[in-house]
Amino acid sequence: MNLHLVDGTFELFRAFYGSPPARAPNGAEVGATRGLLRSFLALLGASEVTHVAVAFDHVIESFRNELFPGYKTSEGVPPDLLAQFPLAERATEALGVVVWPMLEFEADDALAAAAARWVSEDALDQIVVCSPDKDLLQCVRGARVVCLDRMRRRLYDEAAVLEKFGVGPASIPDWLALVGDSADGIPGIPRWGARSAGLLLRRYVHLEAIPDDDGDWEVDVRGAPALAESLRSRRQEAIFYKLLATLRTDVELAEGLEDLRWRGIQRSKLDALCGEIGDSELHGRLAGLPQRPSS
Repeated sequence: MNLHLVDGTFELFRAFYGSPPARAPNGAEVGATRGLLRSFLALLGASEVTHVAVAFDHVIESFRNELFPGYKTSEGVPPDLLAQFPLAERATEALGVVVWPMLEFEADDALAAAAARWVSEDALDQIVVCSPDKDLLQCVRGARVVCLDRMRRRLYDEAAVLEKFGVGPASIPDWLALVGDSADGIPGIPRWGARSAGLLLRRYVHLEAIPDDDGDWEVDVRGAPALAESLRSRRQEAIFYKLLATLRTDVELAEGLEDLRWRGIQRSKLDALCGEIGDSELHGRLAGLPQRPSS
C-alpha cells in the first residue's frame, strides 16, 4: 500500500489558474474549488492510492514570517483565490480525505512531518509527496519517499533529484539558501547560481562545510574567488536562509496511518457542497466510487 501526501495549496492555486471561473448561486467565485474536486477525484480513482492526506495553508503566513519579514505572504494573491481555501478544505473532507489545515506551520511542514513519521513503516510500499515545490525534495529517501509533480507527470526519486539539481535531497535546503527561492521570498547569496551551488554541495553536502578559502576547495568552480568571498562575508545570512528552507518534521499530526486509509466519498456532504457551489456536473463522475457515511 502507498501513502499519498498532497500539497493542497499548490493544487488550489493550479485549479484557480487552470480552471474556468465559475460562480456559486450566492455569487461567490468557486471555479478553483470545482477544479480541485475533479483533480482529487482523478487521484483517488487510481488503484495505487490507498492512504492519502492533504495539507493546506489555512493562512499563507507562518512562523517563518516572524523570523524574516521578506518571507512569502498573502500579499498579491487574488481575493477570489484566498476566499476559496476554507471551501476547498471542506470539499476535500467531503471526498473522504484527511485534511491538515496549517496555521503556525506551512502545508509543506505537515507533509514533511508525515513523510518522516511513516518512512520506516513496514506496511507501506512507498510514500508519494504530490507537489512540484523544490523544498519538498528534501523529503525524498531513495525510491521509498518520492515527490510527484502531478501537473508534469514527473516523479523524483533520489537519483532524479541528483540528476536535476546536482545534489542529493539532504542538500536541498543548502542549495535553496545559496541560490534563493523566489516562490518563498528567499533571496539567496550574491553570485551563487544553480551550477556553482551544485558543484560545491555535491562535494561538501552542507554549506557550513564549504571552506572559506577557495584555495581549499576540492572542486573546480568558475569564479571561485568571488564565490568564496561572497559566502565568506554572508555565511551567517546563508545559514539563516537554510533555516527558512528547512522543513519542520515536528508538526503534530493527530491521525495514525490507518486513519489515512481512503474508504470512499462522504456522499451526503459532497452532494450538499455541490449544491452550494452550483456544480451539477460532478455527480456523473462519482459513479463507481466507494462511499462511506458522513460523520
